[in-house]
Amino acid sequence: MSNIKNVSQENKMATRPMLPLVISLSLPAMFSMLIQALYNVVDSMFVAHINKSAFTAVSLAFPLQLIMISFAVGTSVGVNSLIARRLGAKNFKDANAAASHGMLLALLNWVLFFLIGLFISKKFISLFTQDATVLNYGTQYLHIVLCSSIGLMYSCMGEKTLQASGNMLFPMLSQTLGAVINIILDPLLIFGIGFFPKLEVAGAAIATVFGQICSMIFILILIKKKDHDIKISFKNFKFDLQIIKDIYVVGFPAIIMQCVGSIMVSGINAIIYMSDITNQTKEAYINSFGAYFKLQSFVFMPVFGLNQGVSPVIGYNYGAKNKQRMYSAFNIGVMIAVAIMSLGLILFQFGSGWLLSLFDADEMMLSVGENVFKIISLSFILAAVGIMFSTLFQAVGKGFYSLLMSFCRQLIVLLPIAYFLSKIDMTAMWYAFPLAEFGAIAIALLFFMKLRKKEFKRLDTDS
Repeated sequence: MSNIKNVSQENKMATRPMLPLVISLSLPAMFSMLIQALYNVVDSMFVAHINKSAFTAVSLAFPLQLIMISFAVGTSVGVNSLIARRLGAKNFKDANAAASHGMLLALLNWVLFFLIGLFISKKFISLFTQDATVLNYGTQYLHIVLCSSIGLMYSCMGEKTLQASGNMLFPMLSQTLGAVINIILDPLLIFGIGFFPKLEVAGAAIATVFGQICSMIFILILIKKKDHDIKISFKNFKFDLQIIKDIYVVGFPAIIMQCVGSIMVSGINAIIYMSDITNQTKEAYINSFGAYFKLQSFVFMPVFGLNQGVSPVIGYNYGAKNKQRMYSAFNIGVMIAVAIMSLGLILFQFGSGWLLSLFDADEMMLSVGENVFKIISLSFILAAVGIMFSTLFQAVGKGFYSLLMSFCRQLIVLLPIAYFLSKIDMTAMWYAFPLAEFGAIAIALLFFMKLRKKEFKRLDTDS
């Protein structure tokens, strides 16, 4: 039975027409990522209706929360890439070993962020504000989402493990389950509807982690009970440092790449707080940027879902030495990503006022926020191409290239330019985002040409 399933999987990844293959693998992930984006936005929308201090606190907490997500997703991406490459090379034993090691790494990541949640949360929020209300809200939120992150760690790992073998349906169902539970619980726990207690910001955090835990339980039951190409077992398990190394060759750059995003958000918040503007205007900029980061997920999340569908196809065909299909998957991914981001650009250019109103924006927030939305969204199409280059690099085991792209875009280019422009005008500061994307694309093209001349040139185009 297992051999039959493996042949079926090979036929799917190696022979099915590329566009239908990419779409069939991507659509479930894109749908589930849209659901994820929805509950992220709904979470913040409800918090914004508590008061402005609550929304500011969640916005300031987001960078540390993003670091936690970076470890969960980045480690899982490394496991996903290794499994896909081992399956493409017909090395099923090592694919199973990679999946088993991934489950152990998920546990270690949770322990790390349990400790960070206990000892770092309040210190982190205090870096950006001394307002007692904001500090209290932010600390409560981080304590809960970090210390209870075991659901996030295992749901991410389980979903990426199944996606590596081409199974996109169960990960979609897992993510959707967690998101729906979160959305339902948010208003109940935040505002104390019915017999539920009124917990405000803490209620939003509890709803988030409860949804993640439900996703974890669901995906782990499926992995254990259903018949899959990947078998996770700790019977006669031996810890293998080489497997850990192979996972983090891709996973560590993916972690750092997303952590760089956290540093960028913190850096922008710091630039705003250091600027020579009124406290009311600073709060408006912080909240507008926080609202942007929540809403842009509606545009970026489908592209990341596309990433999840394209990555195993590229990884499998790279392992199988089929350069033509590897390039075809990449090219189709770029075209679809650009189409999605183009729609996002139109939405942010012409609907920025309506989008901001979802967060109970006052006149000041609307005034500064519309400029923030319109200027940053100019980077969307370039970002689509950059994301797909990162997907290619990660899928073929060159995650360090993705790391360098992200590092240069968000730290070496974006933050210094943003700081310089903020000294001229706070509105001009946001042009740092599209300028940084130009730099990232230039770097990506250099890496791609290097791969074409060496690693890709050796692949058998006739296989």
